[in-house]
Amino acid sequence: GDGRPELQLNVDRERASFYGISTAEVISAVRAVFDGQVSTRLRTGDSEVDVTVILPEEYRSQLQNIGEIMIMSRSGALVPLLQVAEWKEEMGPDMIRRDNQSRVATVTGDIHGRDLNSILRDVQKRMEKISIPDGYTIEYGGLSQEMTESFSSLTLALLLAIVLVYMIMASQFESLLYPFIIMFSLPPTLIGVIVGLALTGRALSVPAFIGIIMLAGIVVNNAIVLVDYINRLRKQGMDRDEAIATAGPVRLRPILMTALTTILALVPLTLGIGEGGESQAPLATVVVFGLTFSTFITLVLVPVVYTLFDDWGRKFGGWFGKIGRRRRSKKNDDVEPSTSV
Repeated sequence: GDGRPELQLNVDRERASFYGISTAEVISAVRAVFDGQVSTRLRTGDSEVDVTVILPEEYRSQLQNIGEIMIMSRSGALVPLLQVAEWKEEMGPDMIRRDNQSRVATVTGDIHGRDLNSILRDVQKRMEKISIPDGYTIEYGGLSQEMTESFSSLTLALLLAIVLVYMIMASQFESLLYPFIIMFSLPPTLIGVIVGLALTGRALSVPAFIGIIMLAGIVVNNAIVLVDYINRLRKQGMDRDEAIATAGPVRLRPILMTALTTILALVPLTLGIGEGGESQAPLATVVVFGLTFSTFITLVLVPVVYTLFDDWGRKFGGWFGKIGRRRRSKKNDDVEPSTSV
């Protein structure tokens, strides 16, 4: 909004120094004229009343009288204000806000009909075209700042979830390679998430990001079922390629049943039906589309990755993928063979 008219006083420091007057003394004299100055206290019974000396209202209301304000120099001489300062009337701010002792001007707005991220990008493009004077900075707060902080925390939570899932699988498989192969089911999930949000027209919000974190622990189930059965067949003496070809059709039904139970259960929530459904719909959308894409792509991608890493493991000595197997063989070597008659 428009500011208020104010009188700005600029002190000529060189001339004031010539008369032996400091800037503080000029300010003190002007304040005494307009705001008054307490000269003494008058005691009336049990209380005291301040005695303030101030110029009459009719004198203070005339701007031409400001220059006649007398200021006493250090030598005792009286110097009129117009000799050491000049003043002009301008429009000043209606209110001064400060943050960490710096002046701040806040511009706020509400969101309507669009998502926060796209609006923030448009605002930033407009602000890039504005020439900002030296000493001025632009900061984005409010919902945009909260969104940035939330996504930073959720990204850290996603990375921690992936690490924990990998550690649990490594302890169960007793190998570092097989959990790594299973983790390749996560990238197709992101493809499904992007496609799902694009088709439904929903933005990548905080609930949607929470859905991605949930997917980090859900989508690996299908790959675990497949890789575990492949390893079982190979332990029974079956060739690797034959084990992969056998495990795919056998584990197809359990994988589809596991995925469909989750997907179909979240379909009503994806539609956003009912009160408060709009806030939960992005989470369900991310889980449904991410799990769907991961399920079908995992059936093809995981066997291929399994074959590649198994070939590399044989080429480089097989240490990376056979830690668990070596432990078991060493344990078996310590047992003496039994004899029977």
